[in-house]
Amino acid sequence: MPERNPETDVIDFRAAEHLLDARDPRGAVKLLDSVIAAHPENTAARLLRARAFFAAAQLRAAELEFELVLEREPDNAFAHFALARTFERSGNPERATRHFRLAAALDPKPEYLRAAKFDERDQRGDGPHP
Repeated sequence: MPERNPETDVIDFRAAEHLLDARDPRGAVKLLDSVIAAHPENTAARLLRARAFFAAAQLRAAELEFELVLEREPDNAFAHFALARTFERSGNPERATRHFRLAAALDPKPEYLRAAKFDERDQRGDGPHP
């Protein structure tokens, strides 16, 4: 096995990004496992591995990885959004809603706001009206 060094880790990280883009999430996870073993504190690698787990339908692994990212970066709107999608996909809509709303509160991107459904009560007629 070749010796690992910082350049190897960067190359593996970039290759994992390309594998994920090419719809090979399992290949991405394999590369990222060695990067994370060498740099367990690297949040970017963990976030990419969480995305790869999600793409590979390994939802529990994705959930754990997104949660670890959020322990380190509680204001990471994308991680909240992706964790919400993970909960949604695994049939846990209550937990999904919480993280969709946190994502939208942290970063009011249209996609996050739509998913958060802040105006859902108003559409049913339950909320206040201007």
